Amino acid sequence: MAARMLLLTVSLALGVLGAPAAQAHHILGRPAYSLNEDSNTPPSMQVESQLGAYFVTFMAYPAFPRPNEPGRVHLYAARIADGAPYVGEVTFKVRDDTWFGSAQEELLGRQSPDDRVYRQGFVFREQGDYLVTAEFEAGGEPYRIDFPLRIGDPLPVGPIGLTVGIILAVLVGVSLIQRRRLTRDRVRYYHAGQRD
Repeated sequence: MAARMLLLTVSLALGVLGAPAAQAHHILGRPAYSLNEDSNTPPSMQVESQLGAYFVTFMAYPAFPRPNEPGRVHLYAARIADGAPYVGEVTFKVRDDTWFGSAQEELLGRQSPDDRVYRQGFVFREQGDYLVTAEFEAGGEPYRIDFPLRIGDPLPVGPIGLTVGIILAVLVGVSLIQRRRLTRDRVRYYHAGQRD
């Protein structure tokens, strides 16, 4: 039974780790390689959140941001009570979104609303995972929303695949150690019986 479970775990893990990353080439029937930050394509990611008295929507354009190419993030904030949009200034910051990256934030800019939407442009020189932060103050309370942003192609093995791989390696290692220990104990038992 344990061998079947191990075989099932190995086959599932190999399926997860060995599966190629899906690459999207078209959005709504249009080729995505020629789209830029001014295209009317859907955002690559959209976050909607309720922060205190506001409902906030955060989006990134283009659909697939690349290094050294311009992009932009959009933020829309409306009061939950009456739907009135926020009309103050929003500060946009960015930092690396990695376990071992720098925690230092860099200022992207401060924006006023343009037709009730806050637009902040960006150009990232290196591909990787970033965390864009939007901050504003309303009614004497600070508001802050973080938005994950991937620049460039995603890693072939994501955090889930890496976790499954580590768990699989630990299970195989423990199984081998236990099998070796059991064999050694059987040999000792057999030799102890021979002496008696």
